[in-house]
Amino acid sequence: MENSKTKEDSSTRAIEKETVKIPSDVFLLTAMGAVAASLTLKLMGHEENSSFVGKWVAPILILGVYNKLVKQEESSK
Repeated sequence: MENSKTKEDSSTRAIEKETVKIPSDVFLLTAMGAVAASLTLKLMGHEENSSFVGKWVAPILILGVYNKLVKQEESSK
């Protein structure tokens, strides 16, 4: 059991090390781009594609929050 926790911790640390390099604005701008793309598709009459792209917004913003949390954790060390 201890070995799997150590393995998870090391892989999590590796992911967080790379995640910290991404500026927080990237997530916000990407989410805004997805909103704009979804609206454009809706106005063009592509209802299904519009809905599909619109569903990207929440996960992108959640990744942005995760990014912020990781950065705060790193700065508090």
